[in-house]
Amino acid sequence: MDTNKILLAGLVGAVAAFILGFLSYGLLLTDFFEANSGSATGVARGDKDMLWIPMVLGHLAWGLFIAWVFGKWASISTFAGGVRGGAIIGLLVALAFDLINYGSTNLMNLTAVIADVVLMTVVTAIVGGVVGVMLGRGK
Repeated sequence: MDTNKILLAGLVGAVAAFILGFLSYGLLLTDFFEANSGSATGVARGDKDMLWIPMVLGHLAWGLFIAWVFGKWASISTFAGGVRGGAIIGLLVALAFDLINYGSTNLMNLTAVIADVVLMTVVTAIVGGVVGVMLGRGK
């Protein structure tokens, strides 16, 4: 698949991931995750302390990762295919990341781990759908 198409799909996916992350983690579930944090304190950055460049770069990397996998390896170019692929990637990455963190840190309790895995699966499924649509444009 054309590299420019993958880059554009990755950029659009990054924007979708950023918006969905802001809405879900930053607005809707902030109190839930605060209430289910572990005994580690002072690790979350508030709005005033947020480092925006790493946040933007991290979402850009996530969008490009999804677009690269879909465009170069999986040949996903539809919304439905992107949702399925995104859900699988989101589930496995979140399970790996959250379970390792849960087993080795006091950042969150098991309730937050389960919620984060579900939320990351849903968010990445939507991002995958958006990326799939972008990769399928012009076919």
